[in-house]
Amino acid sequence: METIVRPSADLRNHYNEISQECHEKRTPIIITKNGKGDTVVMGLQDYNQMQSELELLRTLAEAEEDAVNGRVAPIQQTFNDIRNSLLERK
Repeated sequence: METIVRPSADLRNHYNEISQECHEKRTPIIITKNGKGDTVVMGLQDYNQMQSELELLRTLAEAEEDAVNGRVAPIQQTFNDIRNSLLERK
């Protein structure tokens, strides 16, 4: 992935260009302040996708921890519990 770096003045003076670049290249843009990285700008679709992927990774890490620590149930028991829960809702 290409890293794009722009000074903070560009955010004020060239917002539309930065926004278009984020959407077309689908890459975040690092905004600098006094020559140092300060903020990241990215398209909303890419942000939402990143958040979804992070949530999935957290869920997988939690599931792996549950398996390692023996906090699991046989699959048939799990399906039965789900089925019973759904039947109770009717």
